[in-house]
Amino acid sequence: MTDCWNTDTGEAVYRSRDAIKNLKIKVRIERVTSTSALTQHLQQQFLSRQDRGAIELETLSSQGQTGDNEEELVVGWQEKFFSQYEMELFQNEAACQTPLDRQYHTEVKALNRGKGRRNRRIFTYTDHDRYTSCLPVHQLQHATDIFTTKSNPTFLAERMASVRHRRQERRTMDSSVPKSKIINWEPTEEFVRNRHVVNNVMQTMHIMGDLGASGRLGQKENECLLATIKTDGCGTVIVKPDFNKGKEPYRIVTEGERREVWRLTVENVSACMKPEDKVREQNMYKDLYIRHKEYLNSLVGQDFEMPPLGILRYMTNGEIVSAQGFEYDNLYIHFFMELPNNWSSRPFQSMSGVTQTCRTKTLGKENVAFFSYPFHFEAFYMTEKESDHSVPQWPVLYFKVLSLDSWQRYRTEGYGYLLFPAMPGKHTMTCHTWRPLQMGTVSALRRFFIGGSPELEDHSYVRIPGTFKGERLSRFGFCTETTGSVTFNLNCIQQARAFVDTAMLKKRRQRVFDQLGGFSQQGAVCTILEAFQRARKKMQEARKSLPQDLISSASQLQIESSA
Repeated sequence: MTDCWNTDTGEAVYRSRDAIKNLKIKVRIERVTSTSALTQHLQQQFLSRQDRGAIELETLSSQGQTGDNEEELVVGWQEKFFSQYEMELFQNEAACQTPLDRQYHTEVKALNRGKGRRNRRIFTYTDHDRYTSCLPVHQLQHATDIFTTKSNPTFLAERMASVRHRRQERRTMDSSVPKSKIINWEPTEEFVRNRHVVNNVMQTMHIMGDLGASGRLGQKENECLLATIKTDGCGTVIVKPDFNKGKEPYRIVTEGERREVWRLTVENVSACMKPEDKVREQNMYKDLYIRHKEYLNSLVGQDFEMPPLGILRYMTNGEIVSAQGFEYDNLYIHFFMELPNNWSSRPFQSMSGVTQTCRTKTLGKENVAFFSYPFHFEAFYMTEKESDHSVPQWPVLYFKVLSLDSWQRYRTEGYGYLLFPAMPGKHTMTCHTWRPLQMGTVSALRRFFIGGSPELEDHSYVRIPGTFKGERLSRFGFCTETTGSVTFNLNCIQQARAFVDTAMLKKRRQRVFDQLGGFSQQGAVCTILEAFQRARKKMQEARKSLPQDLISSASQLQIESSA
């Protein structure tokens, strides 16, 4: 008889597009007595024989087994069934502390006035019940131990054992918020390692069973967790244990001196969708996806957004990654962009910004502040001459690193600049900084005690200022001190449309026309030549975008084939 039990008590994960409210689960528990066990064993023996009929099976079937030894109940998602303990608890209005308790008090009174409850031993704890979050952790872990098989929990399962529903974890029995430290400003490595777990928002429902003796229902120590259903609201449903699906029932062994054995069967009895409703739903989803695709295509368009003729469009998605090597803590960076001559930007383009204040972390021998501050920059360059295709100057980003401590002492930590790269693509650049230095002990004491330090009136003095018209900039007598460095990540994109030499194009057209001997259909020939020029230009652009190794291998293959 040891092979008549289902030993796979692990959880099962299902995905469904249907609403979770349509979930229906049938739970059946049955006490295993000596009579029922013997009857089942004899029935299996007679079923294995071919020469026995149905009369003998009916003779051996138990007729008086539908009493308090078994129960079957169909449970819907978040459907509340009260236990005998809850029926006695919520009858007293003084025991109701929350609005949900008072609602349960009203429902219990309605059940007492009516036909009573449909269940006796099987009951539920919904997601909003205070017992769902206050259910002892050892009872949740012991739920797998009451079955016949035992499994060793993984490292992630041990870490997740103490994680609760995000909405429930700060709720207490008296519905008050505990005065605990929610944010840990100085986490240790052990704290980070133990708290670094996945905490998705899950709705939970427990199906419980009161496995006490007849006449002793309503005692908390006899409550047993039968099944747990969880969902994240995105179509994922977790059931533990899995549905039997025609397999043998699960075995539950109670604690105590009696050590009673119960059979547990969990089945999915949700109503199936009709074929016509299923086809209608599929057509609706297909139409919805088509409409959404058309909407996205209307936003993107069919062609690239091209700049005007002869204008270079320069876009940069940048990130201020980190700053290191500075003297004080609590750093932040103030930056702005400078556009040289013939450069312009959009009217709503922000040309400056300030990062958040960041505390430093010791890595090796230096203190590093990680900002990860993103910024976006877009500018346009217009050439004055059609024959000039070079860019003499590129935009510059000037920045200043500052520190501000808890005593509001403000200090300048360093100045620096970043010249935007001329080549498109991804770039990681580290810019070193310096700050003006005022000689003397008084300046050093002022910087240490009350803050404040010499500053530049013009930040572009870090480089050669754009307003400078001379040939050589003199910084003689200007004392500076090298401080730290700032790291940037840049993703640059360039987009341009070159000028077309119309005079040269007309000469080539006339030369081809003369070679054709004055062909009468001049319009058709010109159209063909224009199409040829466009195709040739596209071929050259496509060849430039190909990798060099592919071009060399293709040319070598062409030489071998010609040979």
